[in-house]
Parts: sequence; structure tokens; C-alpha cells
Amino acid sequence: MKVLITGTSQGIGRAIAERFLAENHEVHGIDRQEASIEHENYTHYVCDVRDYEHLPELSDIDILINNAGTQNEDDIDINLKALIRITEKYAIRPGIRSVLNIGSASGHTGSEFPEYCASKGGVLAYTKNVAIRIAPFGATCNSLDPGGVLTELNQCVIDDPELWQQIMDETPLKKWATTEEIAQWAYFLTVVNTFCTGQNILVDGGESINYHFVWKD
Repeated sequence: MKVLITGTSQGIGRAIAERFLAENHEVHGIDRQEASIEHENYTHYVCDVRDYEHLPELSDIDILINNAGTQNEDDIDINLKALIRITEKYAIRPGIRSVLNIGSASGHTGSEFPEYCASKGGVLAYTKNVAIRIAPFGATCNSLDPGGVLTELNQCVIDDPELWQQIMDETPLKKWATTEEIAQWAYFLTVVNTFCTGQNILVDGGESINYHFVWKD
């Protein structure tokens, strides 16, 4: 299948692209940084997702994965508005099979920076809107909403023993996801899955269910 993924130069996006390439799909990546993947079935486009006039002209996309995002850098413009524009350009048409938006646990809990939470909350709502609109094409649209993931961007807290212990105290499974684990979810929701749609799939190691009940021993 022909797959378009945004934000493929590092982290979750790169892991998703590598998973699809391992399964012999044709992958196209959009990122404002140069390619970090070399593969005969991979095509990279250096482009900011907000630069609508210079987005590549691609037809017959089977799967769109909106992964590009930022934190504390024009979050609503990048995480939400650009995601909407890209989806409208490539995915709202007959022939689309699946759309997956990479959201965030913060879109469910609100427990992060204000504009980031707002942007990811918008992604969750827009996912349902797209699911309704592409259902007549037999296509699905879901969001995959990770909690903590072991990426380069999170290294500042991963490498801080005190902060890391605080984070683990909040996470029942006592670990964060690897990018490969998130890529497995992405592959399942877009290729294997054909019936689950309009859902916001929270993958956070149980952090959002930690309710801090305190009582006398």
C-alpha cells in the first residue's frame, strides 16, 4: 500500500515508517528535516507541514498517518491546523483506506502545557469528524494517543533520575513505551483493523487511571 507519514525524521514517525517499510509498503515521508531513512521504497520530502503551497502532490494515498507535532512551538498551528489541512488534501476521497492521527494522553487529561493540550484535544475531536466523513468510502480514522514514549525529545526527563522516579511513580506499568511499540499500534490500527473507527486509543502505561487513593493502613 501507499503510505504517507508526516514527521519521519526521528522518534515515533521514523519508527512507524520503518515498520511499514519492513512490511514492504511504499512509504512517503514529510518532514522539515532531512531524511534519516534510506530505503528503496521510501521517498522523503523536506517541507514544513504548515507550508501548504509546497506540500508534495501525491495521489492515491491508501493510508495517511499524521504524526508531525511539536511542544511549545506554535502547537495549534502545527499539531492541529496543519494536521487538518493535510488530511483534507490527501485523505477525504474515495480510495482512502485509513487515517491515523497521533494524539496524546494530554488531550484526554489536560495535564500538560495549555496550548499543547488544546491542540491535542482538537485532534481527538477532528478524528471523529473525519471518521464520519470517510466511512462511506469504507475507511477508518482513529487517533493513537501515547503517554510517555522513549524519544530523543523526552531525553531531558529520561536522563534526570529525580524526575524519572516521579514519572514512574505516576505510571502503573513502571515504564514508558518504545517507539517500536507505538509503531506496532499504528500498523495495527491502519492495516489490520477494518472496523474500529472514530476512536481515541489511549496508550499510556496506565498513567491516566492512577487515582491516588489514600486511606489508613
